[in-house]
Amino acid sequence: MFTEEKKEEKSLNFLEEIVEADLQSGKYTQIITRFPPEPNGYLHIGHASSICLNFGLTKKFPGYTNLRFDDTNPVTEDTEYVESIKNDIRWLGFEWEHELYASDYFDILYNFALTLITKGLAYVDDSTSDEIAALKGTPTEPGKNSPFRDRTVEENLVLFERMKNGEFPDGSLTLRAKIDMAHMNMLMRDPILYRIKHAHHHRTGNNWCIYPMYDFAHGQSDSIETVTHSICTLEFAPHRELYDWIIEKLEIYPSRQYEFARRNLNYTVTSKRKLLQLVQEGYVNGWDDPRMPTLSGMRRRGYTPESIRDFCDRIGVARRENMIDVGLLEFCVREDLNKKALRRMVVLDPLKVVITNFPEGVTEMCHSENNPEDIAAGVREIPFSREILIEREDFMEIPAKKYFRLAPGKMVRLKGAYIIQCDDFVKNESGEVTEVRCSFIENSKSGQDTTGINVKGTLHWVSAAHAAPVEIRLYDRLFSVEDVSSEELDFKEYLNPDSLHVITGYAEPALLDSKPGDSFQFLRKGYFAADAESTAEKPVFNRTVTLRDNWAKASESK
Repeated sequence: MFTEEKKEEKSLNFLEEIVEADLQSGKYTQIITRFPPEPNGYLHIGHASSICLNFGLTKKFPGYTNLRFDDTNPVTEDTEYVESIKNDIRWLGFEWEHELYASDYFDILYNFALTLITKGLAYVDDSTSDEIAALKGTPTEPGKNSPFRDRTVEENLVLFERMKNGEFPDGSLTLRAKIDMAHMNMLMRDPILYRIKHAHHHRTGNNWCIYPMYDFAHGQSDSIETVTHSICTLEFAPHRELYDWIIEKLEIYPSRQYEFARRNLNYTVTSKRKLLQLVQEGYVNGWDDPRMPTLSGMRRRGYTPESIRDFCDRIGVARRENMIDVGLLEFCVREDLNKKALRRMVVLDPLKVVITNFPEGVTEMCHSENNPEDIAAGVREIPFSREILIEREDFMEIPAKKYFRLAPGKMVRLKGAYIIQCDDFVKNESGEVTEVRCSFIENSKSGQDTTGINVKGTLHWVSAAHAAPVEIRLYDRLFSVEDVSSEELDFKEYLNPDSLHVITGYAEPALLDSKPGDSFQFLRKGYFAADAESTAEKPVFNRTVTLRDNWAKASESK
């Protein structure tokens, strides 16, 4: 489905065209962009697009990118989130020029507010939030002026200073811009610029009890940093008019905002509020749960930064929102891991095979390539013995048509080892096959085969005597419906009950040399990564992705 190769020379996206034109016209000699997360949660796959876009522009064109934390709401923000965001950006392969915080500018922003008050462009309002909402009007009806809108400049200056000094309780007063209560853009109807919050801030402590609203801090922070291209997602397009109005009235550096459409992934939610709910209510095991669309969760699951950057490049930048198939993201990680993941044999649902003509107590070493896509990865030794384990699904008592695995009288090759033939099998009292008896074909060892026998099936296996038990976490998509936001019930009602199964697998000894984060292809089973909790005493592996798109196959069969 996603096999079309990318062109060597890609045409510029619309933002690159804007930047190129600005540089060619001499408007700028270099560009400055910024990635401005609010530190109130972990970054997710949607943020990856913005990161790749902002940092990508200043890799392609002269200039640099800042990392600025828009930390204007002390109630929801934490240094834990700050550190996780920095780790994620570096993991993706980017480095910022300056690490900045909106809280660095609290004094400057306060003085900006004083400037607006002095110009008669802002006023202190005693109205409650409900009263403000009631007076705001509707898209088709103008709003009504607040009864406090015509306070004098002197009165507003005194009240605003008293707000700053902590003389009023939370929510009792706000500072509002004085624009136009009949404006077509609802956001221009005297928006709130400051609110009172007696809360400890993760950087400024208790120095402030009034905090700027995002719309007041955002544009002014861009201006202070002389950001040339302030890139936002499309939902901020209506905010641009206010962004420009404040900059114009303050007569400060005119940063310019540009919007691009966010890309929504099917079978996924990226609302930080909803993700936090999943964490707090125990539906997942933390922000880095491998089922989460957070970058830390994807990293723990085994996604590579290269695969995520490739995904962001493939989906591109557009002016309209649309739904992206998560299958493309999975395709990108398969493409990357196929080139770099070492191959190992792990049996997930074991069935014992006794090779009756192989001597008891003897171990023979076989060899297999670590990665057929990378000759430099070399080969490894695999112990072979009289008793081995294969997948239960690789034996069928009465084989179906075109079944090329093990069945009575049938031959298969054991990967890296011998051709074997099924001679007999044993069942228990309930009729379940418990053991398959085979014989190996002499002179059929891989790399030394002189038999001339051609078999169509090749199975992975492990020596029973050398098999190492490992915990396998089979992760799948977190939600069972494509577009969770379009469904009627609470989003948690659509959680996929099969998003995680934990089983014990049996691995060849070479797998035990892994360390947390190492990626492997378990032959014929998928790509897996050693979990952060994995130890030599208790190895744990997360399934990153299956070898093929099982969801697409399931959809086709319906």
